[in-house]
Amino acid sequence: MNLKDGVKTSENKVSSEARSLSEIVKDASKSMVDRLECYEDIISLEVGDTGLNRAKTLEREFDMRQLYIKYEGDNPTGTQKDRIAFAQLYDALRREYNVVSLATCGNYGVAMALAADLAGIACKVYIPESYHTDRIEEMKKLNAEIIRLPGSYEDVVVASTAHAAENDWYDANPGGANTPLQISAYAQIAHESFEYLGDAPKYCAVPVSNGTLFAGIYRGFVNLYKRGKTSRVPKMIAASSSFKNPIVQSFLQGLDYCKDLDPERIKETKFNEPLINWHSFDGEEALYALRESGGSAFNISDKKLREMTALLEHKEGFKILPAATAGLIGLLELDEKLNLEPDRFVAVLTAKH
Repeated sequence: MNLKDGVKTSENKVSSEARSLSEIVKDASKSMVDRLECYEDIISLEVGDTGLNRAKTLEREFDMRQLYIKYEGDNPTGTQKDRIAFAQLYDALRREYNVVSLATCGNYGVAMALAADLAGIACKVYIPESYHTDRIEEMKKLNAEIIRLPGSYEDVVVASTAHAAENDWYDANPGGANTPLQISAYAQIAHESFEYLGDAPKYCAVPVSNGTLFAGIYRGFVNLYKRGKTSRVPKMIAASSSFKNPIVQSFLQGLDYCKDLDPERIKETKFNEPLINWHSFDGEEALYALRESGGSAFNISDKKLREMTALLEHKEGFKILPAATAGLIGLLELDEKLNLEPDRFVAVLTAKH
């Protein structure tokens, strides 16, 4: 089956200042200290500090108070993936790698391609043969090499990780040695939310796939709490495509480990693809975050993802990828079930449409 992820191409624009800094980063005659400093400046200019806005129209629609939207579509390639892409490219540059490689079905690949292009490092992007995304053309324009392999996304991650080890490339895949770096990069979402709100929210809702983003946001809030910056750690809400994510299913089954799903029972659509997998590479970390925070997990249908996308555009003016709305839907379903007391609630929208 040929699949498309529903993501429209993005302009992937960065400022002229970032492009000027990139020329210094690419200049091998410059000192590594200067090159790293310039790349760090690019990150400061372009990545993160995404909008956190109160969704008053949705509050009225769903009878909630103080519902905040953390909109990751403000990043250069339109998703939260820029955070881990640029953090890893900084690490690759520091360690003097010439090539970075990863497996992707779309968004992560274009984020890595942009980050690598600005760093002057070659980027090899592995994509399952059965999968098609408009973002491949973006990756090519950013000088990434596209490598097609048979099998599922999970199969391609394993294969590309092996290729990286064999060729001494920087392996930017999930679930590997760089997991702590990726979690640290995503923790900034928690820090930015705290800076805006002045404390942690009561609940924080996040779409889940591999679990890295979810684990990272939780870790960020835990760090803030342990440093005495916040009065609490939020209860984390994980939401994904119905019965197609190991983290959600393992939590709902009361398991203390992340159990793989049957690959034969996973059906991809253009609406749910960014959420689903039969093996979550950072599932254990995400499941730990769910348990420790006293959180909740939800299965979300394609129909609800589509409806929420339309509602967000109509009511709040956000053009959001359907899969990116899963966390918000989970939060609203929890409120419908428990009639949550007034407090502060944050839902992370991970990608623009």
